[in-house]
Amino acid sequence: MKFNAAKRHIREGFKNIGRSGWMTFASISAVTVMLVIVGFFMIVFLNGNHIASTIEDNVEIRAFIERGTDEAEINDLIEEVNEEYDVAQVEFIDKEEGLENLIASTDGEDYWGSLREDNPLRDALRIIASTPQLTEEIAQSVDEHPYIGRVSYGEEIISDLFTITNTGRVAGAVVVAALLFTAMFLISNTIKLTILARKNEIQIMKLVGAKNSFVRWPFLIEGMLLGILGSIVPILLISFGYTYLYNQSASFLQSVPYDLLAPNLLILQLSILLVVVGLGVGIWGSVMSVRKFLKV
Repeated sequence: MKFNAAKRHIREGFKNIGRSGWMTFASISAVTVMLVIVGFFMIVFLNGNHIASTIEDNVEIRAFIERGTDEAEINDLIEEVNEEYDVAQVEFIDKEEGLENLIASTDGEDYWGSLREDNPLRDALRIIASTPQLTEEIAQSVDEHPYIGRVSYGEEIISDLFTITNTGRVAGAVVVAALLFTAMFLISNTIKLTILARKNEIQIMKLVGAKNSFVRWPFLIEGMLLGILGSIVPILLISFGYTYLYNQSASFLQSVPYDLLAPNLLILQLSILLVVVGLGVGIWGSVMSVRKFLKV
């Protein structure tokens, strides 16, 4: 495309924005409303996925070592677990440390403190799988080792936990995908109405010999501008709203071991996504609308 032609198409695209008046306002409003809804559900989905990952990452295996196992055998056991299983971390916890951890976690100095004189606990390995979903498989394999007396990994709830988190991820992804599709459909139809109002203009240009690209480019740029303008308010709402929510979350999440995603990266990613979606539906709506009027 020549430079002068490009300047003309950009100039006409901006003129079309002002020329369409209320239809432009309706198109930008449709883009804005749908992108606000999409942005809201993306925040819910991404933070839900973050909390689910935090829960899964806290799943660990406690493998209690048989009494009488010497230091060399324990080192061999640790090396074997590291090499043969897909684990992220293997930590040895001797029975004295295990008792102190128990006292600290239960605030039970009065109840458990007397056990320091004759500690009944066993040395143990704290194992974290590299992939949380492998926890049960690794625990069952480690449990069969001759140096291991028994293992504990919350087997009563772990299967239900992963089922719930995976179902939540799939349901969230389906809802967000459905919202994106609905947004694209509604926004593109609104833009089509804008272009439909100028079908006579397009047909006259074709009748006097204008090429399809000459007619199409100003509408394409108009669609891009509608998408960009429509994404400004959602980005501002998400930026200020989520930052405020994140700052307030410290008070109402202090009693649970979870937090929200930090706003800086999340807002940047969502802003890019909303601009891309706005541009995409603007271009798509313009291309699909102009195409039918080019067949003169």
